[in-house]
Amino acid sequence: MQSITVTVNGQVYTKEVEPRLLLVHFIRDMLSLTGTHIGCDTSNCGACTVLINGRSIKSCTQFAVQADGKELTTVEGMAGDALHPIQEGFKEEHGLQCGFCTPGMIMRAADLLSRNADPTEKEIRWAISGNLCRCTGYNNIVKAIKYASAKMAEQMEPTEA
Repeated sequence: MQSITVTVNGQVYTKEVEPRLLLVHFIRDMLSLTGTHIGCDTSNCGACTVLINGRSIKSCTQFAVQADGKELTTVEGMAGDALHPIQEGFKEEHGLQCGFCTPGMIMRAADLLSRNADPTEKEIRWAISGNLCRCTGYNNIVKAIKYASAKMAEQMEPTEA
């Protein structure tokens, strides 16, 4: 067993883990944060995507011990008192159907929008290309991310005094 300390959605956790425990299982089983989905265990689907230190990773491809000392954000950590603009975009633009891919898509979108506030459709499609939507709702997912981009830009505009 190995002791790790991680900050997940702003809360610090210190846990004893097996060195071979995958990060996705740590998140779901040890922290009971089940918004991070397990879809394939082969890193093909992206349903397990989370942010580590602000960058998206597929949590089925990393061991929990690799997250020691790092800051993780899961889909549960996106909303504060209200929906995050990305979550709002998925709701408003019908960017979810069965919802299985949604957490991973939201986390990929968060990574993209943190680096590119106004991505083109092509840039959005490239950014989410490692995440699979079983319902093939890609058009609405792209619209949802564009919605979020506009909403986030609107929130950043200075207000007149």
